[in-house]
Amino acid sequence: MINTQRSTSGLSLSPRSPSSQPYLSVSVTDPVKLGNGVQAYISYRVITKTNLPEYQGPEKIVIRRYSDFVWLRDRLFEKYKGIFIPPLPEKSAVVCFIINFALISTKKFRFSAEFIEMRRQGLDVFVNRIASHYDLQQSEDLRTFLQADEETMERLRSYETGIFKKKPADLMQIFKDVQSKVSDVVLGKEKPVEESNPEYEKLKHYIFELENHLSEAQKHAYRLVKRHRELSQSLQDFGKATKLLGACEGNALGKTFTELGVKSETLSIKLQKESHQLLMNFEEPLKDYVRAVQSIKAAIAERANAFRQQCELAETIKLKEINLDKLMLTRSDKVGEAELEYKELKEDSEEATRRFQTIVSLMNEEMMRFQEQKTFDMGLAFHNFSKGQARLANSIADAWRSLLPKLEACSS
Repeated sequence: MINTQRSTSGLSLSPRSPSSQPYLSVSVTDPVKLGNGVQAYISYRVITKTNLPEYQGPEKIVIRRYSDFVWLRDRLFEKYKGIFIPPLPEKSAVVCFIINFALISTKKFRFSAEFIEMRRQGLDVFVNRIASHYDLQQSEDLRTFLQADEETMERLRSYETGIFKKKPADLMQIFKDVQSKVSDVVLGKEKPVEESNPEYEKLKHYIFELENHLSEAQKHAYRLVKRHRELSQSLQDFGKATKLLGACEGNALGKTFTELGVKSETLSIKLQKESHQLLMNFEEPLKDYVRAVQSIKAAIAERANAFRQQCELAETIKLKEINLDKLMLTRSDKVGEAELEYKELKEDSEEATRRFQTIVSLMNEEMMRFQEQKTFDMGLAFHNFSKGQARLANSIADAWRSLLPKLEACSS
């Protein structure tokens, strides 16, 4: 029996694990654009390597498109209440971006090499987070996603609906309804149906604060990427102009100008590379955690719904008890029917209570798991950012420093 205890890591993700150890490794590779116009989409090769007996073999390769990943996410959300379902990367750009020093449309950016690679990387992270999760890795839907042929997946997609199929505005409204301190009408009485648990209030406050701070950090990370690209373009233009100036002079000063132009173009390339690294290893991880917070908020909304159902059933049972007592006092012939209804309702209420308590327990575990992973991922992202900036600063300083003696000689 594998994984008899819950862990934060789940199965090993390395296909090089000893054969006696269970492993499940998934790779999302080889994005290919198919179709034309509005029908165009990107397909991906999804490679699964495993020694788990419930899978069809040690290796399986299938072709998936973005909507297949959406199907998996929706299925897991519907079945695993209380668990933070990993977020998906964006399907397409929601704003215009500066790419290759030119402002291009959202439609074109959707199929730019950089965006396709960002989304491929995000999809790879998404599916491996599921594969490494103690509960989600055992999902039948995950096995279907990793093994079914394309025709089967297309058929499954056409029948599925879920909360994430709603428009973003609708999803946010659902959460706002849960978050606000309104009173719902329950059995004709105004009754607040939101938890007043201090720990729950603390959780909600933390998630909202975290979302605000992550969004703000991601916004400024985007500005850093943009600034690097703009500076790269300026250095490239300056380098060309200075080289032309050097060719015009044709003497020692002209040679120095030419060298200055070459250095500027070299630094332009370094800045362009660093801006790409900044995008992939700093801005995108921050954006990914903004999306992760949205998944947590969706789980909180489900918890609130479960609490509301529990309260409504508890209130209904009280009224049923009062009605049953009246019938028994009057020796009504409807006592038997009322007792049966009361018994069924009580079973439903007990099930609703168990469901709510399960969601609470899972969310507590998930928050611990989320905090541990966030600490690691954010630490890595900021480490990469600092290291990249230090490397870039040293390169810029070395480049200009090497020119100083020649420029000083010319000026003297």
